[in-house]
This record gives sequence, C-alpha cells and structure tokens, in this order.
Amino acid sequence: METPSSLDDGPPNPSFDMRGRTLKFPRSASSKEAPRSDLPAVSLPPRLSFSTAAALPLHRSQPSTPRLSLSSPDPASKLDPDAASCRCVSSVLKKDGQILCIAAANGLVYTGSQSNAVSVWKMPEFTECGQLKTKACMVVALQVSNDRVYAAYADCRIRVWRRTWEGAVKHVRIATVPAAGSFLRGYIAGHDKTSKHLAPISSLAINAADDILYSAALDKTVKVWRISDFKCIETIQAHPDPINAIALADDGVLYTASDDATVRVWRRNFCSGARPHSLTVTLPTKHSPVKALALTADGGVLYAGCTDGYVHYWLKGWFSGQLQYGGALPGHTHAVMCLASAGTYVVTGSADSTGRVWAREADGFHSCVAVLMGHRGPIRCVAAFPDRLTTTSDDAGEEGCTVCTGSLDGVLKVWRVRNAATQIHDSAPNSRDYFELT
Repeated sequence: METPSSLDDGPPNPSFDMRGRTLKFPRSASSKEAPRSDLPAVSLPPRLSFSTAAALPLHRSQPSTPRLSLSSPDPASKLDPDAASCRCVSSVLKKDGQILCIAAANGLVYTGSQSNAVSVWKMPEFTECGQLKTKACMVVALQVSNDRVYAAYADCRIRVWRRTWEGAVKHVRIATVPAAGSFLRGYIAGHDKTSKHLAPISSLAINAADDILYSAALDKTVKVWRISDFKCIETIQAHPDPINAIALADDGVLYTASDDATVRVWRRNFCSGARPHSLTVTLPTKHSPVKALALTADGGVLYAGCTDGYVHYWLKGWFSGQLQYGGALPGHTHAVMCLASAGTYVVTGSADSTGRVWAREADGFHSCVAVLMGHRGPIRCVAAFPDRLTTTSDDAGEEGCTVCTGSLDGVLKVWRVRNAATQIHDSAPNSRDYFELT
C-alpha cells in the first residue's frame, strides 16, 4: 500500500501526556444557571487516549511553531469586521460534568456528558425537552439517523432509542449493542464477531442505505454492525494505534483517524467474503495524531484536526475521484478536538478553549470568518448546521450557520454566525469579529 507524501517530512510534534493528573477548569458564565463553586476535578475524555476504561488520562498538545507554507499564517488577525459577525445566543451550565459529544437532527440537539443521561434540546430556542437515561455512565459518542438515536458509553456498549412524534417527542429504548452475554459467547466460540470493543468507543457512523452501523474504539479496531439485528458482521483491524474518529461518505467510503498520525480510507467490496472492507489509501498528517474528522455534504472535502493545532484538508478530484492534499488551516495553539461541516462552513473546536469558523470558497480557499471565545475549558464537541438569516428591513438574505459547542467546563453554548461579505444591506454595521462572553 503506497502512502502519499503530500506533506514535507519533519520531526514528530509531541503532545503533553498528563497521565494521572487532573485539572480544574473555571466554569463559564451561564445565562440559565449559576456557576458552582464545588467543582470536581476533571480530565479529558477517552477519545484522546485511554489505557483502561476506568482511567481517563489527559492529552494536550504544546503550542507549535507553524512549519507549513500557508497563505494566511494568522487568520484571526485578518478577520474582516464588515464581512462576518458572531454572537453567543445561549449559554447553559449543565450539572452533569464535562460535555463530551453532540449530535443534531430534525430540529433537536442531543448532548452527552459524564452523567448517565443524554440531554435533548429543542431548537431554535435551545430549551431542554427531555433526557435519555441508562444505568451506564459517561456518554462518549452520539449519532442520529432517521428516527433512531445511537449513544456509545464508557462501558464499550451502544444504546439505541427510537424517536416518535406522537403529540410530543418521545424516545423508546430498543436495543443494547452488543447484547448482554454476547461477549462471553464470542470468547468461547473463539472469534470476535459478537464481542464488544475492548476499549472505550470513540466515534460512531451510520450507513442507513446499507443497514450498517460503524463503531471505532481505542482498541484500534472498527466494528461493523448490521442495524436490522445489531449483529457484528466484521471487525476491521484499522490502525496500529487508538482510533479517535471516523467519517462516512454517501458513497460508502469510510475514513478512520488515529494516533498513528494518519487518516486511512476504506472501501467496501460486497464480493470479498468475511472481510469486505479493504484499505485503499493512507493519508499522512505530518507526524501529528489525528483527533477529529469531518466531511462536506457532497464528500468533496475531507478535514482532519490534529494535536499540533492544524486542520489538514484534502480535495476530491472531479474526474479521478482521488484525494489531493489541499493545505492546512492554522490558528489554534492546542489540539483540535472536534470538527463539524455545514454548507460552505467548517467549524473547529480546540483544547485552547476557542472555536473557529471557516468559510470555504469555490476554489477551495478557506478564510476564517469568526473566532468563538467564551469557554473556559477545552471545547470537546461541536455541531453546526446552515441557516439563512433575513434582515428586518427587507428580505435580503445572509448566508450563515448555527453552531453548538460543548466544553470540558460543563457549558453548552449556541452561536449564530453570519458571513455578510455578499449581503446587500448591513444590518449590524458595528458588529465585532467575535463575541466574547465574560
């Protein structure tokens, strides 16, 4: 298997390994709850590194000196105040501890934390309208597809709920994956098709058209589950190091990101028997572990957030269909922990407690249009969806997006971002580059 050498070779960029240590993050101000003074010690969630399911070590990267030749070495310093504005429209301090994952669909936002509950929020008012509770604690990954909600917990299992709209939104739990006892049966049978992951799950992806659920874990594997009966039909030995994120394109191509500083691309071959997924290409990320992945809706751009603070991206060729390295988005001083793509925007969240919103042009050029500041802990998860804001004076529209960020300080924030570079009338002439909540 050939490995593209799109990036210059260089020494590895180390990250802090703070095993056995805990940090206390000051809580951000909340518009709905008062900050608490009796805060427990917190540590980074299991996506970064894990030795056991019970111990969650903290990894944070050192601020690094840019080594890539980039057109905009400091995007924040070149924000155009007339072209973009951002404001925080809601800030909620949860009592469930660190916010670890977010998923959004059909006007609802789901958030997972250190507690045993998945909170359900109604948009656009962002009010909590329910909770999905189990006996297991720490929700580490979420996915929503059609009428089902998939939540992965620190016990290496996935709980599945079915959503109904009979008068009010209701959720009924329908499955636990794998079912109780399947791990023991798989061990006795001498195979791994029915056993659960041996380390915490880090990411989920769903291919509803092919009836498949993917789960990636820190045990270096990706398991393939058949949704109709929740049976494990394949275990992919994907990387030599823990897998932190996966992404799935509409054409069924699977992307996996790992601490081995690569993104691997897998294709499914229905005629290959017991191992239908095959590795097609490996994308290097300049010796920096990859913590987050995101794909555009059409699968044309792949983003990878790394511990060195860069977001590398690849563009898919229109004719060849091959991924070509496009460059890196700088700006963060610590690890990029989460990514989200919405329309022509890509949103990043970092261990430096800030988020950034990038606008993608037709030629592939990216410009930073907003910096999200206000969290007092690392931003662990982010969700974004495009919207169209209209002015009050007329129907002139402005392209924008809504962003939800969850942090290890236990605070959820909702941001409205608009890119007014092409708007006809400026409804906020005194808008700032970013909104900072103090």
